[in-house]
Amino acid sequence: MSANVITVPPRSWPGRSLLARRMTVPCPKVMTIFGTRPEAIKLAPVIQELEKRPFTIQTINVATSQHEELLRPFVELFNIRVDYDLRAMRRNQTPDRLCSRLLSLLNPVLIKEDPDLVLVQGDTTTALSGALAAYQHGIPIGHVEAGLRSGNTWSPYPEEINRRLITQLATYHFAATTLNRASLLAEGVDEQAVFVTGNTVVDSLKSILARGTHAPTVERILNATSGLKRVVLTTHRRESFGQMMSENLSVLRHFVEAHADVALIFPVHPNPVVVEAASVLNDHPRIHTIEPLGYEEFIQLLSEAWLIVSDSGGVQEEAPTLGRPLLVLRENTERPEAVASGVARLVGGSPERLANLLEEAYREDSWANRIGEVSNPFGDGQSGRRISETILEVLGAGKETSVVAASALFSR
Repeated sequence: MSANVITVPPRSWPGRSLLARRMTVPCPKVMTIFGTRPEAIKLAPVIQELEKRPFTIQTINVATSQHEELLRPFVELFNIRVDYDLRAMRRNQTPDRLCSRLLSLLNPVLIKEDPDLVLVQGDTTTALSGALAAYQHGIPIGHVEAGLRSGNTWSPYPEEINRRLITQLATYHFAATTLNRASLLAEGVDEQAVFVTGNTVVDSLKSILARGTHAPTVERILNATSGLKRVVLTTHRRESFGQMMSENLSVLRHFVEAHADVALIFPVHPNPVVVEAASVLNDHPRIHTIEPLGYEEFIQLLSEAWLIVSDSGGVQEEAPTLGRPLLVLRENTERPEAVASGVARLVGGSPERLANLLEEAYREDSWANRIGEVSNPFGDGQSGRRISETILEVLGAGKETSVVAASALFSR
């Protein structure tokens, strides 16, 4: 095995014991590849469901560490076992160099493990590289969150083209919504290979909300903004950089200044471009620029928001689950279901429109005050189970073997 491929001892990444997997008789093997925090959040429910059946299916979990520091807390939060950590992150690494590096690092892992299915999620460089590596080895590919389309190959960049390329490589397509399925069928994907499952982010979000407590960091910011209309902001996408981000932040500052009962909370992404732009929000008592939050803390904060303003794709999925109004800081969206559900409004590329939509949301009779319970277009929290059951079916996984029988086999 290449020296660059690190086999991680169980103690390095907290997770369930490897004992159950080692005690299995030969059965289909699924390799799950992830490298960013959204991938960990959305693949955790699938991994957890698959690992409930240790004598039916084997699981191998590969972390590329594309987002090394951001990934680890989510692996710990969702108790994901990591069997290989490729540690591929390099400072100022371009997507093409990362893709090339990942292909080289994944090759010996795929040769050694020889999985029956490689599972990737979403539209990251890790997902594209994982799918391409598996394809080159003739290994079937399952794509979680398949079929999202913005209609513009340059926005979001490079995610839109990544997801289209993965579709061409994938064997099984796990679409979150019927609209995603329709997009795949329109591109010629065999309908027998498309499965509508809902989005696994709803599974993870519901598991967080079920804990029912606030972290100390969230409690402090809630106390500081008690009695105010909380606007929670996230912005970090490449398309938002530059003048657009600066003007949007100025609009938000003016909105807070104009309304004494409004507070702005902005967990600032560590990207230097975002940090620099955020300086326009400094020195206002009702504007709180804070360090990035863990996922559990972030969901707790969103659940207490009056209004969310974001350019994040994931937040567009989370807002309907939380029943919170959302202004999407983008010109297009690959998640139009959030807009159709009545939860979200698309701002587009105009700071003037953002200003108008903020004022519209503030009105007493506004749509933002009538969200309440909505029918979540992204699922019911059972997506991980549906995907795992489909995987078992397409791989022809047999009945579970008892622990006693498995132990007897390995004691010979």
